[in-house]
Amino acid sequence: MAVVSPMLDGMPQQTNPTRNPQIEIPRMMVTRHEIVEEPPVQVAVQDKMYVAVGKELKENKSTVLWALHNSGGRKICLLHVHEPAQWIPLMGTKFPVSQLEEHQVKAYRETEKQDMNKLLREYSMICEQAGVSTDIVHTIKDSIEKGIVELISQHSIKMLVMGAAADKRYSRKMMQTKSKKATYVHLQAPLFCRILFVCKGHLVHTREGRLEGISMEVGSLTLQASPNNETGQPSSLRSRSVIEGLTSSGPDYRRAMSDVHGMRTSTFSSASPGGLTPHRSSNTLGSFNDWEDISRSCPSLNSSCSSPDVMANDSDLTSPARADPGSESHAMHPKEDHHRHSSPPSVLEGVMDCELYDQLEQAMVEAENSRREAFEESKRRRKAEKDAIDAIRRAKTSESLHAEEMRKRKEYEEALARGREELENMKRHVDEVMEELRIAQEHKSSLENQIASSNQMILELEQKMFSAVELLQKYKKERDDLQVERDKALEVSEELRKKQAEEVSNALTPRFFSEFSFSEIEEATCNFDRSLKIGEGGYGSIYKGLLRHTQVAIKMLKSNSSQGPAEFQQEVNILSKLRHPNLVTLIGACPEFFVLVYEYYPNGSLEDRLLCKDNTPPLTWQTRIRIAAELCSVLVFLHSCNPHSIVHGDLKPANILIDANLVSKLSDFGICRVLTQDESSTTNTTLCCRTNPKGTLVYMDPEFLLTGELTTKSDVYSFGIILLQLLTGRSATGIAGEVQYALDKGNLKNLLDSTAGDWPFVQAKQLAHLAIRCCETNRRNRPDLASEVWRVLEPMRASCGAPSPFRMSSEEHCQIPSYFICPIFQEIMQDPHVAADGFTYELEALKGWLESGHDTSPMTNLKLPHCNLVPNHALRSAIQEWLQQ
Repeated sequence: MAVVSPMLDGMPQQTNPTRNPQIEIPRMMVTRHEIVEEPPVQVAVQDKMYVAVGKELKENKSTVLWALHNSGGRKICLLHVHEPAQWIPLMGTKFPVSQLEEHQVKAYRETEKQDMNKLLREYSMICEQAGVSTDIVHTIKDSIEKGIVELISQHSIKMLVMGAAADKRYSRKMMQTKSKKATYVHLQAPLFCRILFVCKGHLVHTREGRLEGISMEVGSLTLQASPNNETGQPSSLRSRSVIEGLTSSGPDYRRAMSDVHGMRTSTFSSASPGGLTPHRSSNTLGSFNDWEDISRSCPSLNSSCSSPDVMANDSDLTSPARADPGSESHAMHPKEDHHRHSSPPSVLEGVMDCELYDQLEQAMVEAENSRREAFEESKRRRKAEKDAIDAIRRAKTSESLHAEEMRKRKEYEEALARGREELENMKRHVDEVMEELRIAQEHKSSLENQIASSNQMILELEQKMFSAVELLQKYKKERDDLQVERDKALEVSEELRKKQAEEVSNALTPRFFSEFSFSEIEEATCNFDRSLKIGEGGYGSIYKGLLRHTQVAIKMLKSNSSQGPAEFQQEVNILSKLRHPNLVTLIGACPEFFVLVYEYYPNGSLEDRLLCKDNTPPLTWQTRIRIAAELCSVLVFLHSCNPHSIVHGDLKPANILIDANLVSKLSDFGICRVLTQDESSTTNTTLCCRTNPKGTLVYMDPEFLLTGELTTKSDVYSFGIILLQLLTGRSATGIAGEVQYALDKGNLKNLLDSTAGDWPFVQAKQLAHLAIRCCETNRRNRPDLASEVWRVLEPMRASCGAPSPFRMSSEEHCQIPSYFICPIFQEIMQDPHVAADGFTYELEALKGWLESGHDTSPMTNLKLPHCNLVPNHALRSAIQEWLQQ
């Protein structure tokens, strides 16, 4: 007989592939005297739904959710085609693959692969959260749409869900695909694949498939509203598919036709729980042509039932439990059946025996029960898998606890306490549930199975909780055992990291200084003659000396100094890598005895000049303004260094040296700090370095003294104190309060240093206000050196006639300093070297002089004691800076 199988919402019926790979529907042929059973027809049911997903999770999530909602219990298989990028980003731009080296392309492809795997895991997590297990099929193809078609062919995909267009292009009237990929797949995919095109969670188009010549056509779904349905929801969905060639049309199954007084048909209601529940109805399945087609294709339906005996048997075989009291009479009398209509000649004579319907109904009920059992078994299996995955995840998490040190101990103890509390709560809850179950059992005996299941579940939960507690104790013990080994490993790792960082830093950074032996240092200072001692600081004593025919200042570390090798290395690292017109020039060092060799500056420090030490003339107000501008310039340079800013940390007049041209030079970088990105203050407002406060108290930032956080604004505070000293010539102690009081009273003119000359009062007052802002106790209120302070000092410096540290006029640029000129070539030197006669020459010129057979000095014509040449890095750096201005 013909079976009309309705398709709910355009989707096949849900079946469990593990229990029901095929549904066998026995076909019966009923005659007046016997029932002949035909061979079963095997209808293959596809157990997997493929979902095409792309790189954009947000765009494709609605498609995956639609597939999960409409999967009907099928297993979901994610299908993804990765399209390799043809342009690879590198150094801020993109290059074609053909222009890059193989290892660069390979590295980027590996990154793409990791991103693809991460994306597919996120899709799988969406399915797992919905309780659906997933498989993944992916390939790499230059064309996504061609890759999808190729995967359909390779895996014989029968059902595919993919996007029809971007979500923003969706509209209610949308009936066709709009994206190029969807249109290509619609046209080029194999015919055996059924493709569901979805957009923004709505099915917009279905391309039906054909399997081995069998047309899988789905009729239009007719929505019929029930008169008694107030909500207007569809009361039934009618669909019809005609399957050709299901049964044999041999002559043994044909019967002669006779007059038919009535006819009863069996249809399958789509509203039944299983989706295939038969109901008796007196309505005809269709028109005359429909009956003729069904009769022609399914001759096993033909039966004759013209005798009253057959009618009686038919009525007896009908189960009372299935009979509908409100339905029509089973006797097909033409006067009582108001839906009767005459059968065409091709319609079978009699009415089919009710036993056939009972058997079919019983088979369908058994199939539905099997499907339900399979579905429940699948759910339990998925839950067990999920529990196993959770257990594995907890085990891996526990294994990593040894890396958390003592910080995790308290958390585990709290977690254990919470677990015990939850266990007690669970026990109390179990007692309550047991009491409720006991009371319910006395009243309703039908709940006994549910109570037993609840008890079993509670026991399993208790066992799992006990197992978790035991596992927690086990890992806690292992963590304690591994603690000592971990601490040792961390110490070794930290030492290796520091050594590697120092080696890399020393290997990659250019060093503009020379190394001297201690014998040269002793010779230059006449064995540290006290008459050559010109100063002393926290690091040690400073001597004036003559080293390789160059006048230098030599700083020697003393044994009882508060500073040591760390400060020595810090100053060498900073001054050997930086060059600025207002930074002291480091000529070289003697690492064995921590000796530093600087360029010699005859005018001493700014502190000496402000105090007019050794009866030196006082600095004019023009020079003081220029020194303030130079100091601001070098601080901006240090604070803006890349990749890390540098804070001097010990800014004071004693550390500012004055050369022969009264140009200031910032020195003493022993306690400076380098600010890195991972060192931030507690307020997260500026970059800082946490350290113990060092330096001179009156010049130190008050916030630095309180919090230990050294920032660039700490140098701004010291700069403000120095600026006030340049204005007043007074001691730094309490100077900010004195100037603020004078400004409030209008007596600033009385505080200005009269030895500097006649100060322009407007500029002096402007400088005083700027210095007071720099000395604010709260560092957030201090001005920025580059954007605020420099804008005030630069015009004042220009009005004083001093050259800018950032640019030169064309006239000054044309005046080449004489010591930049090679005595032999009479050109600006590119690679200056010092010869044994103490003069500096271009390396190429001096080599040519010596190789030509000369052994005398080109300048003095005296015989050279040796032919060794020493690179003059300081002069080379000065020439390069001059050429760049």
